[in-house]
Amino acid sequence: MIFSATCGEIEFRANPLSATLPWMDYLWTPWRYAYVSTAEKAVGCVFCDAAAGTDDRKNLIVYRGKHCFIILNAYPYTPGHVMIVPYAHLDELRKVPPDAASEMMHLSQKTESALRDLYHPDGINLGMNIGKAAGAGIAGHIHMHELPRWVADSNFVSVIGETRILPETLDDTWKKMHEALHD
Repeated sequence: MIFSATCGEIEFRANPLSATLPWMDYLWTPWRYAYVSTAEKAVGCVFCDAAAGTDDRKNLIVYRGKHCFIILNAYPYTPGHVMIVPYAHLDELRKVPPDAASEMMHLSQKTESALRDLYHPDGINLGMNIGKAAGAGIAGHIHMHELPRWVADSNFVSVIGETRILPETLDDTWKKMHEALHD
């Protein structure tokens, strides 16, 4: 199935490049354009800018510790996808001072409790991508991802369509996580 460029109608036709594969379908996600069009051009650090701000809700910060803070991922894989970030702008785990590294782990445990209580997941992903080659989207400032997961939560839309379908807004997630982490 493809969209005809001339009349906007859906047109069905065989894929001339394959006898067995149909044409690829497209799901448009215009809200992602703001990220993909500015990610490489951004000046400064999104984490440092958020931490320096005064409006935690606007900056998606759900909790502030002494050495680290917890921020929602603006492009989450699942509801509740957060990142634990040291205030210090460092690019490698080995450079993080012991007090900040310890607080990262403590905040990961605190976050796990909040995610389990709020979302009742089947599991939790916790991890870091250190360096651009390892998949870090923001390679200059180390951060740890933590997100709830459910059995079979990767469906055809995510796997084939490379599109996430989320059941709640970032604002709803912020309210839930902020409240849970401040109890």
